[in-house]
Amino acid sequence: MEGYLVLEDGTSFSGELDGLDGCTGEVVFFTGMTGYQEVLTDPSYKGQIIVFTYPLIGNYGINGSDAESKQPQVRGVVVYEACDRFSHHQATESLREYLAKWDVPLLSHVDTRAVVQHIRAKGTLNARLTKQKDDIPAPRQLENYAAQVSGQNENGAFGEGNTHIALIDFGYKKSIASSLANRGCKVTVVPYQEMDGIAKLNPDGIVLSNGPGDPKAILPYMDALRGIISSYPTLGICLGHQLIALAFGSDTYKLPFGHRGANHPVMDKETGRVFMTSQNHSYVVDRDTISENEFSVRFHHVNDGSVEGLMHKTLPVLSVQFHPEAHPGPAESEWIFGEYLQKLNEARREIAHA
Repeated sequence: MEGYLVLEDGTSFSGELDGLDGCTGEVVFFTGMTGYQEVLTDPSYKGQIIVFTYPLIGNYGINGSDAESKQPQVRGVVVYEACDRFSHHQATESLREYLAKWDVPLLSHVDTRAVVQHIRAKGTLNARLTKQKDDIPAPRQLENYAAQVSGQNENGAFGEGNTHIALIDFGYKKSIASSLANRGCKVTVVPYQEMDGIAKLNPDGIVLSNGPGDPKAILPYMDALRGIISSYPTLGICLGHQLIALAFGSDTYKLPFGHRGANHPVMDKETGRVFMTSQNHSYVVDRDTISENEFSVRFHHVNDGSVEGLMHKTLPVLSVQFHPEAHPGPAESEWIFGEYLQKLNEARREIAHA
């Protein structure tokens, strides 16, 4: 059935609509050629309509192992072509079948290049997937999407290692817990609303997960976060990185259209090395508000110079804006987990010798 992606500024793009009529969300675009199942199930996309820029999505189907959460998190999906005849030995259903099962609307045969050009020119906008061309959505209101996804994934413990990590859940991806477990960690997931019980777990370290939305929606928890970060070796990922900055007095702001894709170049200022990263975020840390007495900027985005990671100058605290558990290539940034665990083990030895 004919449908439209209608933006809050009145611009519309036509296509063929499958599923619910009237879905509303912030429209964003993802530039990767693969990884669509991980994107659809990443809690960081909660409340958003995702436009895939690669023209053919769904060619290897949907399988039972690559989901980052139990269900799709996106509000809607926009593609040029949705491939129904998938080909992969692990695939169990098509993209269209998967989205229909979860009542996620799909708008196909859309000029996605034109959509992306408009977003890049005008900035991220609220949008609606609808059968009515004049059904214009209102501007987006601040909403705490992290509260909607925290605790939605599996809680409890993962792995059986000797290093105990408390993963504070703002909408964590399954692959973060798996990456830590694969490195000899026991991972206990703690919804961020229950972080006051962290001390009872007696963890060796803390990981602040990724998650959706504006980090300032979590401001009521800043005092508790600052106390936890100051007490344990800490790694912050994506939203977790932004929350570390906010907890220590820095500010954040929203990019015009965000970073979402598997080809974002990041430089490590310690080594001068540039590596490709997978990213999904609208907000970044304001470099001018970072306390030089406490933090140094460890990583920056090569294309726009934005802050991509911080190191505390005295505490074992490291943060990254990108997703080190993702694989835009073989395994470009997984070493971040190794560096964090090395800092954690050094801190444990210092405590043992004290």
